[in-house]
Amino acid sequence: MRIAFDQQIFSWQQYGGISRYICSLVTHLSEIPGVEAKIFAPLHVNAHLPMLPADIRTGIKVKVLPKTGRIRLNASRLMAIPLIRAFRPDIIHETYYSDWAYAPKGARRVLTAHDMIHEHFPGMFSTNDPSTNWKKKACSRADHIICISECTRRDLLDLFDVPAEKVSVVYHGFDAFDSEAEQGNKHQNSPYILYVGQRGGYKNFHDFIRAYTSSEWLRNNFRILCFGGGAFTSVEKAMLTANRVNEANIQQIGGADSVLATCYRNAAAFVYPSLYEGFGIPPLEAMSVGCPVVCSDTSSIPEVVGTAGEYFDPTSIDSIRSTIEKVLQSTELQADLTAKGFERCKLFTWEKCAAETLAVYRSL
Repeated sequence: MRIAFDQQIFSWQQYGGISRYICSLVTHLSEIPGVEAKIFAPLHVNAHLPMLPADIRTGIKVKVLPKTGRIRLNASRLMAIPLIRAFRPDIIHETYYSDWAYAPKGARRVLTAHDMIHEHFPGMFSTNDPSTNWKKKACSRADHIICISECTRRDLLDLFDVPAEKVSVVYHGFDAFDSEAEQGNKHQNSPYILYVGQRGGYKNFHDFIRAYTSSEWLRNNFRILCFGGGAFTSVEKAMLTANRVNEANIQQIGGADSVLATCYRNAAAFVYPSLYEGFGIPPLEAMSVGCPVVCSDTSSIPEVVGTAGEYFDPTSIDSIRSTIEKVLQSTELQADLTAKGFERCKLFTWEKCAAETLAVYRSL
């Protein structure tokens, strides 16, 4: 079986979960006998793609230059057409949503729907954002749609006119950290609560900060470490000042996966306050290295975390604060969450994701 993955996500996403998912999926599909999977991204800006073996990808990485995005996207799309046609795929897996996509005659189309964030939170995006319209078109032309959680599947069926038999759920895997990542002294010298990723909008970072500052005990005993998401913006700095967050109590850093692994390992707890997630890999990363997870009880998060996390209502400052305090004040609860986390994260592997995705392809 030949499976072609198109250029869409790689033409504009330099870093990110979707392109990383596609790269991991193609890598593991290619290890299955009788399967030939390949990414066709003639002109791309993606950092993950060049790390793959040359025989499962095609294209060159180009610089991101001002005002050239539309030209690059169109050129990459046009260049991909003859390459995909020559490959003669049985399946073409679209890597994102667009108003137009190519598939050779006889090839079946598969699409992965990652979340319904644009539909649930339209006010957080520009009124000119075409994502919802393009997503509808991509879902309409697809022969089958893979959703990354039951939550995403339910939302897709509720919000779009899509036949239920056309939609399946295949969970993500996640990349385990190097077992030799620095352990450190498990937050004994400078205890901290860890926050990972983007901080805007539905990520609910502001309410997490409000919950933290509403607790004198948390302020006096723990600082906050934010990994990724870029440096604090002027708006975020003003928000932190307005909430009387001492500069010594909060820090933002970035770095390689080895740095992130160390942050998880040495944190008192990982807090995930998001209002909505299509899947959510950070809780699994935390569990895999023994970090207790404290998280929202919404969307797909309980579906992924199971009994290995302590839950709060992300719309309630009191609930966020009291739940974090509950976990950090009980070494017994921390140990229980850690033990359950080690078992829970074993359920999500890229090998399983690839096998179940291949089953979808074969059904077509």
